Amino acid sequence: MTNHKENMSEVGVVGLGLMGCSIITALLVAGNKVVALAPIEADLKNALHKIQHNLASADHNGFSEYSIDENLSRLIISNNYQDLKNCKLVMECVTENLEIKKQVYALIENNITENAILTTNTSAIPITVLKDFVKYPKRFLGMHWAEPSYTTKFLEIICSPETDIKFAEYLYKMATKWGKEPTLVRKDIRGFITNRIMYAMYREAFYLVENGYATVEDVDRTCRNDGGHWMPFCGLFRYMDITGLPAYYTVMKDLFPTLNNQTHVPKLIADIAENGGKGILNGKGFYNYTPEEAEEWEKAYQEFAFEISRLSSKYPSNLVEKRILNKEKVNGKEITI
Repeated sequence: MTNHKENMSEVGVVGLGLMGCSIITALLVAGNKVVALAPIEADLKNALHKIQHNLASADHNGFSEYSIDENLSRLIISNNYQDLKNCKLVMECVTENLEIKKQVYALIENNITENAILTTNTSAIPITVLKDFVKYPKRFLGMHWAEPSYTTKFLEIICSPETDIKFAEYLYKMATKWGKEPTLVRKDIRGFITNRIMYAMYREAFYLVENGYATVEDVDRTCRNDGGHWMPFCGLFRYMDITGLPAYYTVMKDLFPTLNNQTHVPKLIADIAENGGKGILNGKGFYNYTPEEAEEWEKAYQEFAFEISRLSSKYPSNLVEKRILNKEKVNGKEITI
């Protein structure tokens, strides 16, 4: 693997929709120079406004050490793939369409070096499938971001069977410098980690509603007030350790056989989606929204994303190790790390 500089001079992001602009914002506030490439004309027209809006939110909430102007000074927006030539890392963020991704990979690889890292931001298509569309699969990985990318610490880095693990480990180190607590998925699996867990929850939620055990409101309220309280702190396995592992073992023996395992899409979401429902985008979803309500929910979610990120930052994944280390320093002990 080529020795990269500790901080990349340029990172390329191809695809400037909602997710691409969010990722660009995360990279800028972390101090990177970004080449933002628009595969379609609409992206080229709208991207700067979206990124400026994101940077203003990050600045207002104290999420950037740099001013908005300083961040924008490190941004190049282009529709010329040749502008990626100096990038050591290029992230593809186009729509979840195999043919489009294939075309974009060819254009990217014609303009970057063999040892530049190429990643895809996908939540639906296995990396094992996409790696067949690239020239050098050893340097190809998935990077699954969450929205808003500039507030959450979430990031999954996914290997294909042909990925050189050195590239994955390098990305892992870079992600920590971006302020993430990344997960390295060493074996590709459809949905990766977070989506497999979350969609199991969605499936059970649909089962409970469609079979009359609870309403949509009941399920949302339960998730907010139980898992929504402890999951940001410790995740699933640590929570069982903290709150009594044997009890979970006992419950699982009786509960697991009763959980829903249907393979078809639930009727509840199919009916809404097939009739044009898009949630707050058009006011028609599991709930109905007036334009004012939709706008306020979007604002509230952005406010919450910043607040929960601040709170989570007080309790990082290595919280206990840091506390013990600090205690040992106070007590004057010799420490080997």
